[in-house]
Amino acid sequence: MEKAVEILALIHFLVMGVSHVVHRRAWAEFFIWLRGRGHAGVFVHGFLSLGFGSLIVAFHNVWTGLPAVLTAYGWLMIFKSLLCFVTPAVALRSLQRVSLQRSWEFIPAGILFLALAGVLAVVLLSGVHSA
Repeated sequence: MEKAVEILALIHFLVMGVSHVVHRRAWAEFFIWLRGRGHAGVFVHGFLSLGFGSLIVAFHNVWTGLPAVLTAYGWLMIFKSLLCFVTPAVALRSLQRVSLQRSWEFIPAGILFLALAGVLAVVLLSGVHSA
């Protein structure tokens, strides 16, 4: 099962990474739109993080070697969603940073996603996963 989650995450990170780099202004517009919805927008953000994070944590409980990077990322997404649901005002304040003028900040996030995709590609090609 771990291998399937690694493949799913590789696809996710690759698509999200390219999109963040190529369409940074659209991502800024999306987060500005979420911010405009107030706490409901923060909850949408939380649900997106919770879905992907929960899937990783439920089916990829690997804490050794490179595959542990994916498990840690899953737990970070669950923590992020917890913050959105428990402290929506705090999460809403973090969305206040997003602007079209600062849309360039999505590029480093995209590069991070691409790096995570690279780590998963190494894991999958080397057979390091435990499945």
